[in-house]
Order: sequence, then C-alpha cells, then structure tokens
Amino acid sequence: MRAIKDSVHDYIEVDGVAEALLDTRPVQRLRHIKQLSTVRLVYPSANHTRFEHSLGVYHLADRALDHLDVTGARADTVRAAALLHDIGHGPYGHQTEGIIQRRLGRHHDDVDRLLSNGVVGDVLSDHGLDPERVADLVAGEGRLGQLVAGELDVDRMDYLVRDAHHTGVPYGTIDHGRLLRALTFRDDDLVLAEGNVATAESVLVGRALMNSAVYRHHVSRIAGAMLDRAGARLLDATDLDIETFARMTDAELLAALRDCEATRDAARRVRDRDLYKRAVWTERDAVPDDVATADYEAARDFEADIADTAGVPEHAVVVDTPGEPSMPESSVRVAVNGDTRRLDEQSPLVEGMLASQRVQWRFGVYAPEEHVPEVAAAAERELGLADVGDPAE
Repeated sequence: MRAIKDSVHDYIEVDGVAEALLDTRPVQRLRHIKQLSTVRLVYPSANHTRFEHSLGVYHLADRALDHLDVTGARADTVRAAALLHDIGHGPYGHQTEGIIQRRLGRHHDDVDRLLSNGVVGDVLSDHGLDPERVADLVAGEGRLGQLVAGELDVDRMDYLVRDAHHTGVPYGTIDHGRLLRALTFRDDDLVLAEGNVATAESVLVGRALMNSAVYRHHVSRIAGAMLDRAGARLLDATDLDIETFARMTDAELLAALRDCEATRDAARRVRDRDLYKRAVWTERDAVPDDVATADYEAARDFEADIADTAGVPEHAVVVDTPGEPSMPESSVRVAVNGDTRRLDEQSPLVEGMLASQRVQWRFGVYAPEEHVPEVAAAAERELGLADVGDPAE
C-alpha cells in the first residue's frame, strides 16, 4: 500500500490494482496534462494535473464504495475505472477534445482501445478484472457506472473542490463528505437520501458559479479556441497522425506547434499569453439562432467570410460558439417524502440557475489586437448581429 499526500484530501491510500496501475505510462502521462488547461492563464496557481485529480477521484470512489457496502471484484473494478477515467484525454484536455472527436470519432471517455491493449490491460487482467467492464464504467454504463460518470459522480465532486482550491476561488467548495454519505441506490438509480435537497442544490450552485468565474472565463475561452484551430492546422500541415496527437502531453503539443511554420505564431501567443482579443462578445439575444447553434464546420465558414470581408488572413479570425446553456446537475435525483424526484422538479433554485446561465452566455469572435476594429465590423455585418457595442465592457 502507498500513502500519497494530496493537497485536497490529505493522505490517499492506494493499494491493489490501483497501486499497480499508478506507474503505467498512460497514468503517468496525466502528470503532464494540466487539469484546468488554459484556465491557468487566468489563475496562476491553477497548475494541478489530471494525475492528482485522478487520484482524488479514486479516493472518493473508494469512500463511496465503503458507504454503499460494495466489495470484492465489483469494488476493484470501480476503483480502477475511477483512477483511469481521464486517460483518454488529449493534450490540454477539453481544449483539443473537439479535434480528436472530429478526426477519430472518439470522446475522451471512450477508452476501450486504451484499456484492452498494452500495459494497462495487462495489469487489469493480472488482477482478475475485465478491461471491457472497466471501460464501460468509465463511460458511465450500468448501476455502478453512475459513481464514475453521472450526475452524482465522484469525478465532479473532486474537480469542483480541487479546482476551487487551486484557483483560490470559494465557489466550488461543496461538502463532498456529506454528498458521499447521502448516496444510495433506488431501483438501480444513484440518488441522494431523504433530507438532501439542499445538498444537491449546493452542487448546482457550485458548478454554476465555477462556470462563470473559472471554466468559461473569456481569456481561457480565447486561448482554448486558438489551440483548437492551431491543432487542426498542425495536423493538416504535417505528417503527424491523429493517434499520436491524442497521446501527446501539453508540453509536447506546444513544442509541435512551435516547430511547425503554420502554427508557430499560435504557439508563441499561448506561451507568452499574447492572445487574440475580443472583437465581438455579445449576449444570446443579439445572435441569430443559426449562428448561436452553429457547429464546427459552420463556424469555420463564418471565419472565412469574416476574414474575407475584413481583409485579414483567415487564421486571424476565430468564431467561438459556446452552444446552448445546459446544467446536467439539475437532473440529480433526490429522495423526497418516499419518492425519487429530479432536482429540477423539487428545487426553485434550478430555474434561477438556468436563467443565470442564459444571462451569462456570450458569443465571441476573436482576432489579433491590430485587427479587432475591422473584424468586429465584418462579423456584425456577415453574421447579422445586433449592435454589439464594446466587447471589453
């Protein structure tokens, strides 16, 4: 058994299959992928990694299993899934996920191939565990999969607390101890026991506040959108294959971007925090529906049209469509007076939080500072935006 000192959960005891998995290359790679990716350009202390987050998820899963009286191979399978749940992430985490999905058709929690072959699969098999079953749990399938990937999962519990700790903001400091003790199963659904509506509301509020202050900060969104476009140009301009791209670390991707002529400037800008500026930053009511809900290809077409009208290179325009506001935590199930109800059926806070998400929603168009005026004018004309005013306000 190893006892690992953690900044959030104090000592985390790791043994069995989890201890054997720790030093495998796919797990150690997570030491070199930052949990909050480009958010660290906003909050300098947000340098924690997906490795420490994975340890935290393992720890909370272990505690939840004890509370739920799940033992033996079933418990070991969940513990393995908790530790391995993020090994499918590419460099810079969610910021390159779109590239990987478009080119491989694979989400970060689709880890079957990573677990069925190689050293991780060997370790799981050596401990009598089925790699396919572990992959199913990572994807949230089945009764126990809800612990790893669901509305009440231990992944969310850890990252809210951990991200709040490392950014220094107070909003995500939910009572994860109370949440763990309140977990129970009803008809194979993972729910919160009676008397825990406020506990569920705390997760909802914590996530909503972290969204506005941390996860969707405009600097992080700009850097993330720039990385997405640069990553796509890198793959188009070189012989780098997408499978290798998907297994890179943050530093390896930045180095590859630096070494490619087509992406060198983007690498420098991310490294030096010399990011594009907001040419457009506007509310939902100012954006036509077809623009607000545009997919990746449509957004790229918008970029080309805006660049042509503005008379700037196409790579000097980035259109950022965040999608419609959503709040998965509102579907958390809570026991109330003997019934099991969704939180959005029980709590008046949900409607207010959803309204808040809509108010905070912003559509962005970004460009180098010297091109902001012409790009702003071109975007307003090409996209049919209402008067957007000064994006810095």
